[in-house]
Amino acid sequence: MTKNFFITTPIYYPSGKPHMGHAYSSILTDIIARFKRLEGYEVFFLTGTDEHGLKIQKSAEKVNKNPIDFCNEVSEVFRNLSNQLNLSNSDFIRTTEDRHKKVVQQLWGILSKKDQIYLSKYSGWYSISDEAYYTEEEVFEEDGKKKSITSGSEVEWMEEESYFFKLSDFEKKLLSFYEKNPDFVQPESRKNEVVSFIKQGLKDLSVSRTTFNWGISVPGHKKHVIYVWLDALVNYVSASNYFNKDQQAPWPTDIHVIGKDILRFHAVYWPAFLMAADLPLPKKIFSHGWILSGDEKMSKSKGNILDPIELINEYGVDEIRYYLAKEVVFGLDGKINKDNIEICINDLANNIGNLTQRVFTLIEKYYDLKMPNTSDNYTKNSMTIIDSKNFVQYLRNLEIHNYIKEINKYSSKINKYVNDNEPWNRKLNSDTNIKNILNTSINSIKNIFILLHPIMPKKSEYFLNLLGLKSFSISNLKIDIPEEQKLSKPKILFKKY
Repeated sequence: MTKNFFITTPIYYPSGKPHMGHAYSSILTDIIARFKRLEGYEVFFLTGTDEHGLKIQKSAEKVNKNPIDFCNEVSEVFRNLSNQLNLSNSDFIRTTEDRHKKVVQQLWGILSKKDQIYLSKYSGWYSISDEAYYTEEEVFEEDGKKKSITSGSEVEWMEEESYFFKLSDFEKKLLSFYEKNPDFVQPESRKNEVVSFIKQGLKDLSVSRTTFNWGISVPGHKKHVIYVWLDALVNYVSASNYFNKDQQAPWPTDIHVIGKDILRFHAVYWPAFLMAADLPLPKKIFSHGWILSGDEKMSKSKGNILDPIELINEYGVDEIRYYLAKEVVFGLDGKINKDNIEICINDLANNIGNLTQRVFTLIEKYYDLKMPNTSDNYTKNSMTIIDSKNFVQYLRNLEIHNYIKEINKYSSKINKYVNDNEPWNRKLNSDTNIKNILNTSINSIKNIFILLHPIMPKKSEYFLNLLGLKSFSISNLKIDIPEEQKLSKPKILFKKY
């Protein structure tokens, strides 16, 4: 029976160039998706762009373009980013697509029929940058301007006719859900933030706007466009084909991966919308931290933004993926700078890269790049009998940095084995011993690259193909490379800095 797994990135708001936050969310989501495939799951991995709202409309106006032309151009930049990051996404959804608009209006109809939406008037503080409403208690004044306490973005007073969603009715339901599902939001610190926010009391949420028109029209009331977050969040359902009964939908998602700045929308509004429509809720929301430049959050005003594509062009996509997965604890803020990237890559080169080159050099020298035979009385070394349980558990717990630590421990163990046994020393070792040592080493290195595949897919596929492995899974950790098989010597895997 096929096991399905559905994972999503945030849906990105293409009002500017992609930044390290976009890259980080996408890479970490891809790592989880690729590992689930190694485990044998049928993975549906979704990413895309959120293209409606006042912020997009204003961005288009600044460059004298109509919104759809602007979105077509910028969305393509994000689609290209998926390729540049070597993502394995199954789908890329845009909120300007018809398939999405239909589902949003369908959900609106369900909420209306269930009496979850009503028409009234809205007045309050609105942030164009955040596409979010804030109460009086959530804003402060600085230099004569009102700003959001949460994001620091400017807010302005808005008054207009609006449809409202009965969010206040879901306060107890949400708290009860969190109590029954303590792992719904991770890490726990974020869950505590959400619970605290709900306990302060929920007010009904304005879910339409009349002051601009770049959005999906409210059915039967065309002067209203649907609030951008009610629109955007539905992308996860749109892509799943949930309402198409002829399709097998992977809904609900197993994991939504998001940044902490959009936690409230995903962990409060989204479950409430789904509860109100009697739709299944996602199984988990994982909220990661920010990628900092030094000790500061990246921003245009500070001039400390690191372009992910420039870093990839300089160091390589696999190297940047490895750095972000290893050095940033998933869920916490993490730092990135070039010095640390180079230290990290040098560690890779000195450990895994050097080990691989030494072993292949000896096999080329002694055995013409054929997998060495083992003797009849050879006992399989314990290093090649790897227990995948620890690795699987780390990934299931989303402890990706610990997963990599475990790989590096294993690699250090193999390095020690090679150093201690000195297969290059023919005075110390017989030809039979050297064959046994090198056979053990190659099968152990094979295991390293299978485990590294979710992190560094290009390097891993390149190396495993040299061993004759065109496809592989966790089960290949237990299968040795056939003896006498012709191998190919790898080029230098990691450049030193």
